[in-house]
Order: sequence, then C-alpha cells, then structure tokens
Amino acid sequence: MSDLSLIKELREKTGAGFLDCKNALDENDNNIEQSIDSLRKKGLAKATKKSSREANEGAVGFFKNENISVILKINSETDFSAKSDIFLDFFNIIGNIALNTNNINLNLNDFLKVEDNGKSISDLLNEMIAKIGENLIFKDLKVFDNTETKVNYYIHNPYRENIGKIVSAVFYSSEEENDDVKIFSKNLCMHIAASRPEAMDVDELPFELIENEKKIQQEMIKDSGKPSNVMEKILDGKMKKFYSEVTLLNQSFVIDTDKTVKEAINDFNSSNHLILKNYILISL
Repeated sequence: MSDLSLIKELREKTGAGFLDCKNALDENDNNIEQSIDSLRKKGLAKATKKSSREANEGAVGFFKNENISVILKINSETDFSAKSDIFLDFFNIIGNIALNTNNINLNLNDFLKVEDNGKSISDLLNEMIAKIGENLIFKDLKVFDNTETKVNYYIHNPYRENIGKIVSAVFYSSEEENDDVKIFSKNLCMHIAASRPEAMDVDELPFELIENEKKIQQEMIKDSGKPSNVMEKILDGKMKKFYSEVTLLNQSFVIDTDKTVKEAINDFNSSNHLILKNYILISL
C-alpha cells in the first residue's frame, strides 16, 4: 500500500488525482520519479522537472566583492529559526568569512575547516546549534569569479537584503554599467527565480534529460494512429515546447511574455550592451 505522504508528494508534483497517484505508486514500488513518468505517459500528469526539492527550512544568501561572489545555503529545522535575527546575523558572519577568503576554488568541505579568530567554521556552526537548540546544516556553497564578468542578483522571499528563500544571479559583460543595464540584469534574475530554467540553452541540457523526455512524449503519441512521418513532426513540436519551458534563452520572458529571453536580450542590445555569460539559481 502507498504511504499517504508519498501520495501527497506525488499529487503536488504532478497535479494528478488521489487515486491515480495511489495506483501509480503501487505499480512502481513507491518510486516517485517512476510514478511521475508513468502518470505522464498516461496523460494524467502535467510536465514536471525531475529535480528534488528539499523539505528543510533555512535560507540562501548572496555575498560579493570585487573579486568573487559567494552563494551560501544553510538549512535549519524550522522557518521560525531561519527568520530569527540570531540565525540571520550568524548567516551574514559566515557568508562574509567565505567572501573574505577571496578563494575562487573554495568548496564546502574546505570551508568548514577555515578558521576565524581561532575557531573553525565547523566549530562556529556547532556553537550556533547549541545556542538556538536546532540542527543546522551547511548545504551548499558556490563561488564565482567576478574579475572578468559583472554580476547582479535577486532575492525572492527576502529575510534581509541579501538573504532569503531563493537566490538567482546573472553574470554578464557590458560596455557600461548604467541604470538600464542594472534594471535589465535584475529583471533577468527575477525571470530565473520565477521560471527556474534547467540550462542556458538546448545544447547545455543533460543528454539523459532530453532522451527521457523523448521517450515520454513518444509513449504519449504512439497510439495516435497517425503515419510515422506525422508522429515525427508531432514529437518535434513537443520537444520544441519542452525546450521552451526548460532553457533560459528559449523561455517566454516574464517581463514581456510576447518575447523569449533571447529576443528580449537582443532588443535590449539595440540601444545598450549586455552579453549573458552564465546564471545561477539556488533555492530551498
């Protein structure tokens, strides 16, 4: 029998009905991802990205100086603790310690060994755990080189100016850093937070993701009774739609939905200059 919590999770991820979710889980040994694929093949589920979202609370923060940008993620047990001043003050201290290393190659494991005033980051974390009476986990640390690109960022559901539930950032080059460039790059960040692209463009999507989507779509159209050449055209159209949903440059721009992000950048560059180099999205 399927556990109710699994049924609830599957319903939230697919939008399918209770009994459909229960049956899919029963048929797939309670495997969530296989159940999603099964429901989609039957036309009972909306398209979903196969990316697991952590249920833990906490926050994500953005820190930058002239040399590097740092995105840090710390999980907590409750939302109440994540919003508290004691946690957010600690978050800012830790983020700035990471920033002040100016180490572009810094990773999470090495960071835990970094010392500040004679105490390692791991020691500071344990002290904070004891202080708030709640488990904390350093979940992610990303460092980016700012010396050859410019950066702008956006915090969704902010707890403070640079800390919240979602951080998105864009890395770009521009001839000038005027107000138009700042506003447009911020809009790109907001789009990324809202649309959650899997990659910049089609050629950066994982091969396995593309092949899995093709199999799902082929399964959904195989019984249409149409000639093979027509089914190929249908598959091609469905894959183009898929790419328009999961790749940043091909998504409909949330600020102007009549344009793709690529078209919006091209239009912007008719009177300005911005070359998008990279982006990052980290959320709880």
